[in-house]
This record gives sequence, C-alpha cells and structure tokens, in this order.
Amino acid sequence: MFGRKGQVEVVEDWAEGVEPLWAPQKAAARKSVEDLLLERGIINDAQLTQARSVQAQTPGKGLTQILLTMNAASEAQILACLAETIGAGFETPDRAGVEEAAFELLPVEYIRRHLVLPLRIEGKSLVVAMADPTNVFLLDEVRRRTRREVKVVVATTADINRTIEQITSGSSDVQVDEIIKDMAEDDVQLVKEAKDEVADLEKMGSESPIIRFVNYLIFDAIKQGASDIHIEPKEKALKVRYRIDGILFEAMNPPHTMHAAIVSRLKIMANLDISERRLPQDGRIRAMVHGRKVDLRMSTLPTANGEKVVIRILDNRSINVALEDLGFGEDALTIWKKQIDEPHGILLVTGPTGSGKTTTLYSSLRCMDGNKLNISTVEDPIEYHLPQANQVQVHDKIGMTFSAALRSLLRQDPDVVMLGEIRDAETARIAVQASLTGHLVLSTLHTNDAPSSITRLINIGVEPYLIASAVNCILAQRLVRRICSHCREKYEPSDEMKEFLQLQGFEGSEIFHGKGCDRCRKTGHAGRLGIYELLVMDDSLRDLVTRNPNVTELRKLCRERGLVTLRQDGFAKVLKGQTTIDEILRVTESGV
Repeated sequence: MFGRKGQVEVVEDWAEGVEPLWAPQKAAARKSVEDLLLERGIINDAQLTQARSVQAQTPGKGLTQILLTMNAASEAQILACLAETIGAGFETPDRAGVEEAAFELLPVEYIRRHLVLPLRIEGKSLVVAMADPTNVFLLDEVRRRTRREVKVVVATTADINRTIEQITSGSSDVQVDEIIKDMAEDDVQLVKEAKDEVADLEKMGSESPIIRFVNYLIFDAIKQGASDIHIEPKEKALKVRYRIDGILFEAMNPPHTMHAAIVSRLKIMANLDISERRLPQDGRIRAMVHGRKVDLRMSTLPTANGEKVVIRILDNRSINVALEDLGFGEDALTIWKKQIDEPHGILLVTGPTGSGKTTTLYSSLRCMDGNKLNISTVEDPIEYHLPQANQVQVHDKIGMTFSAALRSLLRQDPDVVMLGEIRDAETARIAVQASLTGHLVLSTLHTNDAPSSITRLINIGVEPYLIASAVNCILAQRLVRRICSHCREKYEPSDEMKEFLQLQGFEGSEIFHGKGCDRCRKTGHAGRLGIYELLVMDDSLRDLVTRNPNVTELRKLCRERGLVTLRQDGFAKVLKGQTTIDEILRVTESGV
C-alpha cells in the first residue's frame, strides 16, 4: 500500500466482488514530499541530508516527521506538499465552511478521536478534512458509516481541532442557573489536591454545585477565547468579566453570597492559603480542556468589598502563531526576518503590557534552527513551552535575577539569548556586552514607540556609544481587533471622520466595519492583529545616538528618514479592510 518514500500506491486490479478501499487520486507526475519541499525552497540540501542521516539511525520514523521535529518545515508546509503528491486539495477549515448536514453524519466523539472532519456534501460524495490522508482504512470506515463516497482534503491537526471546538463550543450541558439554584455559600470541599494534579474540567461536572460552577466558569472562558477572567466583588453584587481580544466583557453576575465559596475553591485548586484574606496571593492551576492542557495563573487582591481574583489563561494555541500571521506588512516582515538571522546584536520589541511582545519573540525564535543554535531564554514567569530553547525561570527571592541568570547563561556557550525584559542598568549592560561579544539578544522594553526606546536605555544607565554599537533594530507594536469576517461591510463615515481621513491623505478610500453578529458577540470584531513600527539602526542614526539626543529630536529624524509609525501602519490596515479607524485611534497616540 505504501511506497518506499511514503507515497500511497493505488491498487488497480481488484478481485471480482471485492469492494476496494478508498484511495487518493493518482498524481500526474509523482514527486515525494521532500522533493517538493526542496523544490519550493522550504528546506535545503543540508537539512534533507541531515534528516536522511537521522532516519537511517531511527528505523520506522518517516522523513517528513523528522523534518518536522527539526523545525525545517512546518506541519502546514509538509501537508500542502503531501496533498499535491496524492492529488488532494489542501484547505484551512473553519466553522463557516462546515455544513451542518455533513458534520452530523459522524458522531462528535468519533470526529474528535480520529481527527476526520466532515466539511460538506458534494453530490453523492462527502468531503472530509484529515491530517493523515494516507489512512485509507479510516476513510473506508467513514465511507461505511456515512454510506457515501468519500473525497479527502488535507488540513493541519491544529486547524481541525480548532474547527471542532468552534462548532461544539456553543453546546454545553452545564446549566449555570441550575448550578446556582442548588448552591449554598458553604458548599465547598476543603480537600487538598496534589500540587501537580491536572484537573479535567469536563469530567468533574457531577461534583458539588460550587465546584461545577467554577469548572464551568473556566471552561466557558477558554471556549470563548478569553485571555483573562476577572471576579470582582462589589458592595451588593458579584461581577464576572472575560477579557476577549483585549476588551473586557461582562459574562455573568452570580449571587453575591457565592463570592467566598468561589474564591475558596479557586484557592484550593491553586494550592493557596484559603485562610489568608488580607494579603495578595499568586498561584497556578493546571486544567484539561478538550484533551489539551491549559495553564491558569491566578492572582488575588484584597479590596474593600472582598478579594478580587484575576485568572490569566495561558493557552499554547494563542502563542503558537507564525510570523506571517501576526500582521506584519510585507516590507517589515522581510526586514525583521533578516534581523533575526543576524549573528549578533540586540533586537528590542517594545510596547505596553498585553501588546503581543511575547508572541512576537516566541514566533521569531521558532523561525530559528534549534538543532544548530543554542537558544536560551530568561523569563519571569515561563509562560509557554518552547521545544527548541533552554528556558530559565527567574527567582528574585533566592537571587536568581535577570542579570544573574543572564551572566550564567553567557558561560553556557549560547548563540541566541531571549530576555523577558530589560528592567535595570545591570541587566541592560550585560545584554549589551553579550551582543558585542557575538551573541544575538532579543528582549522587550515598556516604551510608547521605537525611538523612545533609545532614550529609555540611556536613562537606565547605558552609555550612548554602547547603545549605538549594540542595538540592531527596535520593533514597537500594538494589538488591534480585526473586523469580523462574517459581518464585514462597507459604511459611510461621518463628516468629521471624512475630514480626519482627508487630513491623513485617505480621501475617497473605502472604509469597512463589522455590523455585529452572533459569532462576534455583536461587537463587529473577531481576533486581533498587530500594527508595527520598525526602526533599523544605520550608520547615521548610530552617529546621532552617540551624541545623546533628546527623544523629540530622535523621533523627528527617524520620521524624516521614512520611519512608518504605528498610526501610519494602522491606517494602512484600515484601507485593507482588516480593522477600523476607531481601533487605531484607541491604541495609538496622535503623534505615534
């Protein structure tokens, strides 16, 4: 059935009366997946030779699987080539592209377990998306179950899982009103859990009402794509809010009498002291949702009306984004990719909290070859696991500060070092020294734009001539909400807005917004993208920096030299119909 290079061979001669298995269509000219990857420049000869060498030492492991492990190619790139070799299509499914009648032909648990997603019905055939289109036995079983001919298209595992969640997220057998109706204030079990125990939220629905409510709260927030849960006690009320796409939405208002029980339950899950209500506490909860682990960082803060709780949801899906999908313009993406390939220097990503700096840094590190480079990170805290890097956790209380960790890392023969943040003069000086001695250093700063990062480093205590020598480029960024693709429409802006657009040079341009629908919670927005300001240091700019300029002078010179500001990049995305003018005005300053 399978050829030497992993290709599917279609058996032509079947015995009379024997029903053939489903088989992918025969391609006109058979090429292997690795040949196509090489032809398209995704991998090079050296990587292919290395992969074949590894395959020779690990019998039974496929060549494409080894290339994926080496980070030489992404799953999407490999599957797109695989689809071409077997004559199938490659698609990126989403909820809007799945027909309800097709999806209902297979049980949800079967779809989830086998990762075979029914997309649509074309004539007498059922089109299904799979990450492993060569599994002809599974496809034959699908054909028998649905009593239809099967046509396969290829999709990544992540896209299939995401679409299944989108479709099933609306249905929940947990009724909040029913839980609350049976709930008493003291209905909480004070049972200590093992420190590293993973709570499976979907299997705990039969527990006491308070436990069921807390589980539902976390479960619902994750399904809706929230990044944070806020539980806020008021004088005679209790408010629960979710932060979705950077904006807080009120989710529910449980009875005020539930507050103490909810906080106690969350403290038990995070292994915190439930008797301490006067001091802030921080903890961690590990949860299981739809078979994947999600980390929750919990923080309590005593207020006048009781303890306020904020839960940060750390989901690897939100951080595992390719650089191409972050929102970079074509020119900025090309320049940034060139910068992260440099052998030494400092690359700074700057912006306020929640502007996507960590996502940009992680996406940049994933572009690097972890097999040939020693990549190390120093973080506080380590929020996401990065397979190709050695990640170090900061512990200030025991002396493991950013500067101490960085100093130790430099004795570990690193090629690339990522610092979570440059906070003080000592860390900044060590980072500069590291870059000047042949290391590539990536880090973050909290400044409003790219030019002000230079003056921030000078104010911290780094000599201007060292900054001029060490810093390669600075990327300032913000996150804006995307227009919902399901309710996007043209609209006529107000006279004031037209006048403002004329002043910005956008007269007569088509403007879009989202009118609001069920899929975007009537907001008109779904998802986020970045707007960027990329400042690359050249010789004349380095000369200016050594003279210790003020930020106004530096900003003016950068703009004269063609710096695309955050606001200008934002308006360019408005003209492309990706976001709205209100979003750009919300996240940028008039001079930025």
